[in-house]
Amino acid sequence: MEAIDPAYGATTLLLIAAGAVALLLFLIMKVKLHAFVSLVLVSVLTALAAGIPVGDVPDAISYGFSNTLGSVALLVGFGVMLGRLLEVTGGAQVLADTLIARFGEKRAPLALGVAALLFGFPIFFDAGLVVFLPIIMTVARRFGGSLLLYGLPAAGAFAGMHALVPPHPGPVAAAEALGASIGVTLLVGAPVAILSWYIGVLLVSRVIGRRVHVDVPTALFGEMNGGSTTSDRDGVGDAADRAAAGVATAARTAPSFASVLGILLLPFVLISFNTVLDTLVTAGTLEENATWVRYLMLLGNTSVALLITVIVAAVVLGLRRGRSMDEVSALYDKALGPICSVILITGAGGMFGGVLRLSGIGSALSDSLSGLGISLIVQAFIIATLLRVAQGSATVALTTTAGLISAAAAEASLSSLHLTLLVIAIAAGATVLSHVNDSGFWLVSRFFGMDVKTTLKTWTVMETTLGLTAFGFSLVVWLVI
Repeated sequence: MEAIDPAYGATTLLLIAAGAVALLLFLIMKVKLHAFVSLVLVSVLTALAAGIPVGDVPDAISYGFSNTLGSVALLVGFGVMLGRLLEVTGGAQVLADTLIARFGEKRAPLALGVAALLFGFPIFFDAGLVVFLPIIMTVARRFGGSLLLYGLPAAGAFAGMHALVPPHPGPVAAAEALGASIGVTLLVGAPVAILSWYIGVLLVSRVIGRRVHVDVPTALFGEMNGGSTTSDRDGVGDAADRAAAGVATAARTAPSFASVLGILLLPFVLISFNTVLDTLVTAGTLEENATWVRYLMLLGNTSVALLITVIVAAVVLGLRRGRSMDEVSALYDKALGPICSVILITGAGGMFGGVLRLSGIGSALSDSLSGLGISLIVQAFIIATLLRVAQGSATVALTTTAGLISAAAAEASLSSLHLTLLVIAIAAGATVLSHVNDSGFWLVSRFFGMDVKTTLKTWTVMETTLGLTAFGFSLVVWLVI
């Protein structure tokens, strides 16, 4: 569905968007109306207030909802199935123990963050977070304290890599629009992402984690027993799991570190086929219609990659370790129950952002800002930030901003490095201030078991410090060279 012609000017549309966000926060935080109901209600009211024809409102609200569900539902479903199996079989505990042994107990958040940075190179933010959840929960349960001490470094690492480093689609699209080199963007974006993560995420998460306590949620992956995971080191599930899955009471040996690591690496390797090949096709290095390219890209589709991983995990962690397929299926079935709310609320968050985009607020805001008489890199950051806040989607903010300033960048005859710094500045602006119109906000909120107020005080703050740090690095280099 295409955006309609704006019914009002930019100022009016901005006031409508601000009022919609305020109403949504009021309904959720003060009235205590369920987040899913609140998001759908406010989306309908916003569509009407923004001048979307009444007959088009149903299509407008289903647009963002269906698009978000299309990418999130399968991913979250397969992800929690994999996570549940890793948890019950002791695989998450094995991986957590190995990481802690390498880095030390006091550096557990650093260990999780470094692992997420490495895995985040080829994989999208939401997919990486879902696959890493059981490991985050296991480490948090083992050492205690706020979940945020362990969850934010990992989630922030995936967010930073997704926003700043090719072959992720956002920086690739921005680089293409500006005529920047993908290779230079990768070489510059990777160290900027790592440094920004350390300063804007890891150090900030230590402060947030000490001030805001969030208990480890038990809905997705179960309780701990005596300081161990749902499955103890012998891989024996708790009583509820044994009753649900028919697991024998005899102890089972936990999987090896190599087996667990191989299963976790599988989706990352498969997904890298898609992201890397797509980049090569876009650059003209590979022929898009080549049969082998299409097959590898199919295997690298996030949902297909996770499907393959879930099947492999069923064999490696289930059948080969003494569990029947009925038992594994029962575990998978139990994993799917608690995620209905996660999927629906995330989809409704996408609905709200979609309505804001279709109302024309993005284009109206862009037109009013494109002529700002300030430094090009500062202008790029401001426009991306305002677009991100206004309509929620980081990708839309990134690609739209790149298109808006591409003509100015071309006229300025900038060097390859300057163009790359523009890409980073835009990506930084598209990262900050994740809030209630961003489906990623709701994904983190539901998975970490946080209410809206807590998510705003933690995740929103961390995303903002991450983006500001990345912009700071790009601005300093811009001024020096």
